[in-house]
Amino acid sequence: MRSLVAQAGMSDSVRLDSAGTGGWHIGSAPDERATAAASERGIALEGHARQVRPEDFVDFDLLIAMDHSNARELRALASSDDQRERVRLLREFDPASGAHSPEGGVAGDLDVPDPYYGSPGGFEEVLDLVQAACEGLLAQIRTGEAP
Repeated sequence: MRSLVAQAGMSDSVRLDSAGTGGWHIGSAPDERATAAASERGIALEGHARQVRPEDFVDFDLLIAMDHSNARELRALASSDDQRERVRLLREFDPASGAHSPEGGVAGDLDVPDPYYGSPGGFEEVLDLVQAACEGLLAQIRTGEAP
């Protein structure tokens, strides 16, 4: 997302950060396999892992989860209904995901699979899913559909 925002010239108006719901990787750099797969696409993964903080619900308009489990954990950390409503699944923003049912609710399997223990090509597959969803999110930010 950071790369897409920079390419769109929106780095000054869109603030991004990354955090996990668990504390087991705090301080760690991104996984080397993820970094290599992203680098092949000209994307730099930087930074160090941190854990979600209560103030993230105040500092950010959206808290994006990669899967339903993390979304539940984020909603449990939220202190109000307004904060819980800011938690969204990343793949909800991918128009090709079939995220929205005709009734207006969220449909389908919107989890981004965890490639950590998967096959070697798993990181490329995850990058495809993440990139498509981030492009959709950026499009919604540009049109004012997303906070």
